[in-house]
Amino acid sequence: MKKLILGAALATLCLATPAYANLSVFACEPEWGALSTEIGGDKVSIYNATTGQQDPHQIQARPSLISKARQADVTVCDGAELEIGWLPLILQQANNSKIQPNQPGAFEASSFVPLLEQPVAYDRALGDIHAAGNPHIQTDPRNMLPVARALAARFAQLDPANAATYQSRLADFSKRWTAAIIKWTAEGAPLKGTPIIVQHHSWIYMERWLGLTEVAPLEPKPGVPPSSGYLAQVLQKLQGTPAKFAIRAAYEDDRPSLFIAEHGNIPALALPYTVGGNDQAKDLFSLYDNTLSLMLGALKK
Repeated sequence: MKKLILGAALATLCLATPAYANLSVFACEPEWGALSTEIGGDKVSIYNATTGQQDPHQIQARPSLISKARQADVTVCDGAELEIGWLPLILQQANNSKIQPNQPGAFEASSFVPLLEQPVAYDRALGDIHAAGNPHIQTDPRNMLPVARALAARFAQLDPANAATYQSRLADFSKRWTAAIIKWTAEGAPLKGTPIIVQHHSWIYMERWLGLTEVAPLEPKPGVPPSSGYLAQVLQKLQGTPAKFAIRAAYEDDRPSLFIAEHGNIPALALPYTVGGNDQAKDLFSLYDNTLSLMLGALKK
């Protein structure tokens, strides 16, 4: 009798214990962690290597990141050299053959969309430029669809037993995302032609999507902090070509844009840039909801 009771208890415990996720995902940036969740659901376990309050260019290869990479089945990263300052070291130290470059477990989102701003000449003297092109593809929500399709296919390749789940979740996400893009594009129509100041060249994809016009960057060269003399040049340019507002990513130093806002009499906006960039950008959908809300609000001022 005791054996029967013990056996029944063990069976109940097994049924009550949730199944382990099939794929361990090391997401380099929060937007790709969020997309992996949309596609993978409970079939994936997500670790975000960075937060919305961190500059993805400049991350320390901490032991905790190396440990997570060592356990990962797949890395889901931006690519296009965005993580060149830290990811190669992590991959080397993790010594995980599954996620090394050119392996199925190494997924780069930027490989699946046409990259803008591909340099004719590659020279570090020009600043923090990327040889493959501008990597900040997530600022245009339309880029999420080809990446989502490729990610679902990659998950299915790595985990064939759950391929049907990944395809089903992709279909559901694509339907909801396509409807959201239509809504966002309509809501953003008043922004077309709006002149703006940007802190870093993180927004070129958003600018093309919404028809924004970049008057000037607040960096003399990509990744190079502005001097007071350079900011004075930007103010002088604003006298001839006024801008409606200055935008920066939430993780960026606010001093340059606040200086321009004060002396140029325009609003300074901290846009979330990625999931978790502010309290409102909790997932992919609210990321774009909040980004548009902030810019449309500034347009009315």
